[in-house]
Amino acid sequence: MVLVMFSELSLLFLMSSELELPFRPDTQLTEVMRLRVQSLQQRGQKRQDGERLLRSNEAVYRLDFSKQSLRFSHWTVQLAQPGHLTVTATSQLWTPDLTNLMTRQLLEPAGVFWRAPGDAADAPIQCYEADAHEFGERIAELAKVRKVMYFLFAFAEGCSPETVDCSISFTVDS
Repeated sequence: MVLVMFSELSLLFLMSSELELPFRPDTQLTEVMRLRVQSLQQRGQKRQDGERLLRSNEAVYRLDFSKQSLRFSHWTVQLAQPGHLTVTATSQLWTPDLTNLMTRQLLEPAGVFWRAPGDAADAPIQCYEADAHEFGERIAELAKVRKVMYFLFAFAEGCSPETVDCSISFTVDS
């Protein structure tokens, strides 16, 4: 019985591999969303009911999925200095040139990661573990039907795009 279990575990290990995907800034999409905010301000107009406008401390990032059959493994978040990073996924592909991002398109929970001012440089990044795990599993589910996913990164308390490195790892099922 033990030998059979070992063989099944070995087979599972041989059939799956780890895939780490970095979150990449989408500067063009971020700029389009900033122009939307600027346009509304210049015209003195308000956002559409339910529309989610990009805030000044936010940027759009993307994940490109090279594989579709994924199981969430873990997050790798590095903050070069104390600060707070909130990662929120969008539930749909949206194209700001055709449609505006709506609040209902944002997934919960968000991934919240931080480094406190007194933390040692080699201390692990803190997060709400249950939320981060559930968030990772939801991303893996959406990857089954997507090649690309978009995210809003909100930087706070000293955190900025230059001080953040963020990726997510999955186990790939073959």
